[in-house]
Amino acid sequence: MSKNKYLVEIPVGPQHPALHEPISLRLKVEGERVVQVDVVAGYNHRGVEWLAERKTFYQDLFLVARTCGICNAVHGASYVQAVEDLAGIEVPPRARYLRALVMELERIHSHILVLAVMAEVIGFESLFMLMMRDRERVMYLKELVTGNRVHADYMFIGGVRRDLPSEKIDKIKKNIDYIEERMKEYKKIWSEDPIILKRTQEVGVASKSQALAHSLVGPVARGSNVKSDIRYIDPYDAYDEIPFNVITRDEGDSWARMMVRIDEVFESISIIRYILEHLPSGPIIPWKNIKLAPRKFPKGEGIGRVEAPRGELLYHVFSDGSMKPYRVKIRTPSVLNIHNGVFMMLDQHIADIPVIFVSFDPCISCTERVTVIDLKTNEKKLIPWRKLVKEKPLG
Repeated sequence: MSKNKYLVEIPVGPQHPALHEPISLRLKVEGERVVQVDVVAGYNHRGVEWLAERKTFYQDLFLVARTCGICNAVHGASYVQAVEDLAGIEVPPRARYLRALVMELERIHSHILVLAVMAEVIGFESLFMLMMRDRERVMYLKELVTGNRVHADYMFIGGVRRDLPSEKIDKIKKNIDYIEERMKEYKKIWSEDPIILKRTQEVGVASKSQALAHSLVGPVARGSNVKSDIRYIDPYDAYDEIPFNVITRDEGDSWARMMVRIDEVFESISIIRYILEHLPSGPIIPWKNIKLAPRKFPKGEGIGRVEAPRGELLYHVFSDGSMKPYRVKIRTPSVLNIHNGVFMMLDQHIADIPVIFVSFDPCISCTERVTVIDLKTNEKKLIPWRKLVKEKPLG
C-alpha cells in the first residue's frame, strides 16, 4: 500500500436497512475498495441451547422452532430426527411425506423472501412488493397444512401433529400452479433486467474450490457448482423416495446464488406435486394416541440433519435418561456462510457489500453465542463468537 493511502473503517450495522437483523460488518476500505471485513455478532443472543437443556424434550419442540422464524419447521424436523435417532423411533410413511411437504413449502417462501429482499437492496422496490405479495399464497398453504401461518409447530417426536384431509389437496395444487406461473415471470426478470444483472453478476465471486475450502453450504455452495444438498447426500424423511434435481450453477457470483434459489422453487413445486399424488395412507404417529408417546428417553445421543433453505442444519441431542435433554447442540447454515464467506467481500466496492451479504440469505438470530464444554473439567460456559474463534481448541 502506498504511503499516501490510508485505510478507513466503515461500520455497516448493527442497524442497517439492508440487513434487517442486528449484526455488524466492520469494513476497512482503501478508497471504494474493501480490503478487510470483520464480522461482529452477539447482538441477538437468546440462549436457545441453554434453555433447551432446562426444558423437557417436548417443551423443546416449541423452543427450537423459534430459533428461526422463517425456518421453524426445518428446525423442528432436525430436532425430532435427533430424538428419534436417540430413541430408535420409526416414523410412519405418511408422516414422513407430510414433513417433506411442509419443509418444501417453507423452502419456497424462504427463497421468495430473500429474492424480494435482494430486489429491495438493489432498489427494485416494485419487484420486492410483487414477490412479497405472491409469497402470501405460500404462507396461506403453510397455514392450511399446519394450522399456523408462521410458526408451524407441526413436527412431533415420531411423526406430525396434524393429518392432511383430502379436501385440502386440491387447494394446495391450485395455489401451487399459480405460484409456478408467477415464478416463471420472476425468473425472466432476474435473467434479463439490466440493473439486476449489473448489480449481481461478477459480484462476490466464490470458485468451487473456494466454496469447498471455506465449508460453504446450501444455495451459496450450489451457486459455486458444489453439489451439496442433504436431501440428496443423506436422504431423510421421504426424500429417498421423491425424485428431484440438485440445482447448481458454475458462475459463483451473487446472481448465481439467487438463480439457484429461483430454480429450487420450481423443484420444490415438483416435489410437492409428487407428495400430493403419492401420499401414503396410514397413521401420522407410531402410537394410537399422542398421549402414549414416551416422556423419558434412554441415555445416549442422536443426530438430525436436514437441508434447510439456507443449507445444512444439524441438531446433536444428548440424553442422560431423564425427561430433559442433557445437551442440545445446534449448528445452523448461516454460521458457516456468514463467518466463512467474508472472503467474497474482499476487493469489492463498498456499494456491493449489501448485495453480497444478502446473497448469503443470512439468519442472524441463529448464529450467536454458543455453549462451550471444557472436556477437562466438564464445565459449561457461554462465550461470544469473537472470543471463541481466538481461543485454542478445548480438551
